[in-house]
Amino acid sequence: MAWLLVVVAGILETGFAVCLKLSHGFTRLAPTIAFAAFALGSFGLLTLSLKKLDVGPAYAVWTGIGAAGTAIYGMVFLDDVVSTLKLVSISLVIVGVIGLQISGSAH
Repeated sequence: MAWLLVVVAGILETGFAVCLKLSHGFTRLAPTIAFAAFALGSFGLLTLSLKKLDVGPAYAVWTGIGAAGTAIYGMVFLDDVVSTLKLVSISLVIVGVIGLQISGSAH
């Protein structure tokens, strides 16, 4: 269950990163509110998961999901540049996240 919280927290991290961009420096109300909601949810779930998980693997998985998710979202929906090197790099992050998730131990 703790790893599921980390995965959902990582997805919410993608949401807060995207909303941060869409807020244009907190000048747009709706994306700013969404940013705050996603950030609170993400940090809250990560905090709950850390009651059971080692901080290193959990944090790395959380940031990896957020980074890969944000990069993919940007390429698909925000016209970010798509390149072979970027796709390979995202794939390596995902493989690393899976490896860390598998290696993480519950207390």
